[in-house]
Amino acid sequence: MHLPRFIFICLVISVHGAANEKKLAHLWRLDGAKERLKLVRADLLEEGSFDDAIMGCQGVFHTASPVIKPSFDPKTEILEPAVKGTLNVLGSCKKNPSLRRVVLTSSSSTVRARDDFDYKIPLDESSWSSLELCETLRVWYALAKTQAEKAAWEFCNENKIDLVTVLPAFVIGPSLPPDLCSTASDVLALLKGETEQFQWHGRMGYVHIDDVALCHILVYEHEGASGRYLCSSTVIDNDELVLILSARYPSLPVPKGFAKLDRLYYEFNTSKITSLGFKFRPIEEMFDDCIESLVEKGLLSLHSAHQRPLS
Repeated sequence: MHLPRFIFICLVISVHGAANEKKLAHLWRLDGAKERLKLVRADLLEEGSFDDAIMGCQGVFHTASPVIKPSFDPKTEILEPAVKGTLNVLGSCKKNPSLRRVVLTSSSSTVRARDDFDYKIPLDESSWSSLELCETLRVWYALAKTQAEKAAWEFCNENKIDLVTVLPAFVIGPSLPPDLCSTASDVLALLKGETEQFQWHGRMGYVHIDDVALCHILVYEHEGASGRYLCSSTVIDNDELVLILSARYPSLPVPKGFAKLDRLYYEFNTSKITSLGFKFRPIEEMFDDCIESLVEKGLLSLHSAHQRPLS
């Protein structure tokens, strides 16, 4: 794994102390990190906190948003960091005369959380999730990402900032940090036979983490890129997913199936990004890479250390 070839990376972090330095060690092991990686301490909720990090940059990639289940107050734990944090970053971008483009990581959940679409027509970037439905269903992540992206578009239009947004589906692939993110933890639970975390998915879009990164780079570099870009390789039901996984990894206790949920059928139209020449990795490669990473970390065991996925 290496840093992008074309850009000096200034990664903004909000961790403190020697204990957290260990959590960042994997970043310094990336190819080119010593020459092109700079870590800057900042706080998403502190206005002006990103000024020094962003000043002089030609491009800014804002990817942060918490993917957690709120324990107490969703407004404080999820909504405020997503919306206020995004606006604080953009406020710093506004002060930078060198800025060429901002790429914001949004989510496919900003497109599909609605109940008023024709399931026969794949959802595209013109679709927006219903804020009212998100709040009613207590889908806080989708609500936060939708509010944050809408706020970003309003701010950038008013301040003439060139903004492009990337809308990834459920991101699958190898994990670099020592601690698993919530997505990787959910996948690990599924591969160990648990259904609770994946049950709520019902039907879900999936995309390889490397494709998400490459999509961000593409829409930053491409002069003609504009607006929103869905980033999803495929959309499948849970039952389809476990059939694929159990066939490729017969030694793993993958669940046989899931309870049926009353969810609307949908597909994604990703022709906007593929028209720029982008090609997505298949779902098999996503999970192969994810499983290999989990095995390397000692978090998952296959019966044979040399077992390869069955083609």
